[in-house]
Amino acid sequence: MVSHKTEVTVGKTHITFETGELARLANGAVLLRTGDTAILATACMAANANPEADFFPLRVDYTERFSSVGKTLQGYIKREGRPTSTETVTSRLIDRPLRPMFPEGFMNEVQLIAQVLSFDGENQLEPHAINAVSAALQISDVPSGKTVAAVRVGFMNDQFIINPTIQNQEKSKLNLVLAGTHEAILMIEGGCNFLSEEQILEAINLGHNEIKKITHAIDQLVEKCGKKKADFVNMAPPQALIHEIETRFGAELKEALFQLKKAERSEAVGAVETKITEELTAKVEEMGVPAKRLQAAIKIAKSNILRKEALTHNKRIDGRSLDQVRPISVKLGLFNRTHGSALFTRGETQALCIATLGSTTSMQKTESLYGDVVERCYLQYSFPPFSVGEVGRLGSPGRREVGHGKLAERAILEIIPTQENFPYSIRIESNILESNGSSSQASVCGGSLALLDAGVPIKELVSGVAMGHFNMLLLFKVVLNAIDSFVGNLGNMKKTLFLAR
Repeated sequence: MVSHKTEVTVGKTHITFETGELARLANGAVLLRTGDTAILATACMAANANPEADFFPLRVDYTERFSSVGKTLQGYIKREGRPTSTETVTSRLIDRPLRPMFPEGFMNEVQLIAQVLSFDGENQLEPHAINAVSAALQISDVPSGKTVAAVRVGFMNDQFIINPTIQNQEKSKLNLVLAGTHEAILMIEGGCNFLSEEQILEAINLGHNEIKKITHAIDQLVEKCGKKKADFVNMAPPQALIHEIETRFGAELKEALFQLKKAERSEAVGAVETKITEELTAKVEEMGVPAKRLQAAIKIAKSNILRKEALTHNKRIDGRSLDQVRPISVKLGLFNRTHGSALFTRGETQALCIATLGSTTSMQKTESLYGDVVERCYLQYSFPPFSVGEVGRLGSPGRREVGHGKLAERAILEIIPTQENFPYSIRIESNILESNGSSSQASVCGGSLALLDAGVPIKELVSGVAMGHFNMLLLFKVVLNAIDSFVGNLGNMKKTLFLAR
């Protein structure tokens, strides 16, 4: 048994990557240690590509064991069951920066698992889980790209802190998780208590400098014991097929894609796709390309058309310019028996948000490695199939719903009054009724308005937008101005303590 190890110090955090002793049958396995915290990460790959897959079949699972803090569950069942919200959100956090690093056309199933084996109650787990999984992936024979690493950046006493402890994070005005490679940032996730744009940019630059140190340590481990990357069958559609679709059907696809209404657009695009399938199926079979790859080629052709229009003509799919927001409308107080309600509509995206106030006994209570967690304010997001005009099952919230809810909740929490000033629990429901854009950010807008309608003395109105690579601050101002113009003096009238409705 031969083990290998590399070490790195990031801020005041010392991190060790070890491999060779645990989980030796996995394609790659790394034990990350920092303080008395230990996370075991593994990477495994199916031997053959999945010919039925129409997207890269990657699964990421993050699990926390209560034995890592010397505890057992308090309930009747003593074994960990379905993933908690924290585990789900962290799994998505790991997935987000690593998924783009896999090569195009790679369709072998891959599973990445991070297990917390020991937790010291000081080191925050999310960035370390990303680092552990990245290291396991890089030393394995699973095809992958550049090395990814992550840090958390806090802000306390007018100073930025890299990987603050849990205790320091409670006092921090910034909670920013960054992930990236040596060259660039891949993911930014977090929230802050009204910091300036300049401060956020400084935090990103500082965090990226520390990320480079971690990627270097992981690369050192790869040099010591990394496996040769496996060959794989490239399942990407041939460029010749994509070119033929663009040449023969590009004009029809473009006309269909730029229909203003989503329903009309879907119908028109569907008709063109059917025509392409009928005319090219025989040729695809002659090329020896699986039928699934034709659909992938059509998808790439559509993306190329949309990208070209955006870059060359400043035009998006519904005719808007790059800095133009869809028409916004707001309606408050829809129902007499709810404490607060708001309907936020942006184009064909619609969020019906409802705020419910309760006593302190109504707070959300959960068990976690950090101890018993009590949430005074929480946002729950639902995305029924009718919101996109489809048929589907209803059930417990999936990863997407949990993740989107927590994303919107992060912004809302910053405007909630203290318990001393407002001694109530607050539940916000965001029910997505239509979706043709960012429904999580519509939940932020609708959620803050529902709180206003419920009489919660919120600190500010808050809005949310999703964007590509252009001026996001401009869009925030556009959305806030739209809400402010509707609300007018309503804010002053509604900012009273809830008594009865």
